[in-house]
Amino acid sequence: MTTLALFGTLLICMLLGMPIAFALGLSSISTILFFSDDSLASVALKLFEALSAHYTLLAIPFFILSSAFLSTGGVAKRIIRFALSIVGHIRGGMAMASVMACMIFAAVSGSSPATVAAIGSIVIVGMVRAGYPESFAAGVITNAGTLGILIPPSIVMLVYAAATEESAARMFMAGFIPGLLMGGLLMLAIYIVARIKKIPALPWAGFREVFSSMGSAMGGLMLIVIVLGSIYGGIASPTEAAAVSAIYAFGVAIFGYRDIGPMKHIPWRKEGEGFGSILARNSLQSLIALPKCVGDKDVKKVLLDASKVSIMLLFIIANAMLFAHVLTSERIPHHLAEMILGMGLESWSFLIVVNLLLLAAGNFMEPSAILLIMAPILFPIAVKLGIDPIHLGIIMVVNMEIGMLTPPVGLNLFVTAGITGKSIGWVIRASFPWLMLLLVFLALITYIPEISLFLPEYIDKLQGYN
Repeated sequence: MTTLALFGTLLICMLLGMPIAFALGLSSISTILFFSDDSLASVALKLFEALSAHYTLLAIPFFILSSAFLSTGGVAKRIIRFALSIVGHIRGGMAMASVMACMIFAAVSGSSPATVAAIGSIVIVGMVRAGYPESFAAGVITNAGTLGILIPPSIVMLVYAAATEESAARMFMAGFIPGLLMGGLLMLAIYIVARIKKIPALPWAGFREVFSSMGSAMGGLMLIVIVLGSIYGGIASPTEAAAVSAIYAFGVAIFGYRDIGPMKHIPWRKEGEGFGSILARNSLQSLIALPKCVGDKDVKKVLLDASKVSIMLLFIIANAMLFAHVLTSERIPHHLAEMILGMGLESWSFLIVVNLLLLAAGNFMEPSAILLIMAPILFPIAVKLGIDPIHLGIIMVVNMEIGMLTPPVGLNLFVTAGITGKSIGWVIRASFPWLMLLLVFLALITYIPEISLFLPEYIDKLQGYN
């Protein structure tokens, strides 16, 4: 009865169009009031604990702020130039470079919609001008943008780690090879389609352009090294690395690339100026400009936008954790686990059920909310069936990627529609062929656990040797 009341109230609230955070909170409080022996005082306590007791969740606002600074600045343009210099000369190379740029920017932002917005706003127009069909360009970017939550550091992975008490660092390691594999599959498919449709290739830019573009993009590329290197090297936790990434992104956007902030119109180098003079002048100007950042309208806008996204996401997480608390206190996952195990399901058939359930939920809910609701239910069952929790986490993340592409709540669809000015129906049709490739990728990830587990297990062995 409690289970029916909890999920029934949630479903009714969602059908009425209530925001997901309020629907989660209202269904939880209603169940505690009418069907549970739990005290209402536990509601306030759990909402407080949700965000104060989970140290890993502190990384989320830092990564969002880092992404906001780098999305606003010219990092995306420089990354695209670097990717084009490497693969632009291959047939279909501009689309392949777009996928590569999405992979790199994903490792900078940790967000799927941010990746589509930053990369898509530049490359879709560029691909159309180069002779690519607009639907082809839009479909590629909409799907490649989902890499934002698979390639580490990923906000969705942090949410899963907090919900299951698993290691965020191991989740990041587990997402690295699947992210590269998915990007490789998309690029292979692009090459095949480009050969069939005779899509043009750009001329080879030369090694000079490769090194020049690499140097230009180094500000963004170094963030990947700093964040992932510090986490995998055991120097910092994901939360500490996220805090450093926010400070670094602020410095790169304002004092490095100078795309925003008080130094936007001050050149790095004046004609005939020597290296020592450049260093001294820029150091002095940076010190003078630092206090001015407080009142700068560009910096204020970035901080405000990042705050809005962080507050929205953390409010959803807090209510989802209250929902998970009701699930746990009423032993709903335990009863469901016993029921499923009593049905005699094997691990492979259970994973089919998991994928179908998550694909359905991805149509209607935001990824973080899905993970926080479903992880406490699926996690104990998976453990009893011998499924590795990290493998389960990657399966759930890939399902969330597909949820970004399915209406009516597919965020990537809305971002692409906004960039192209087309209808949601047009974007769905453009994305559909590439979505089929993602479903094949989901099957590979589901039934070949070594793809996800190889890197974390290998690093565990190396640490064991040391």
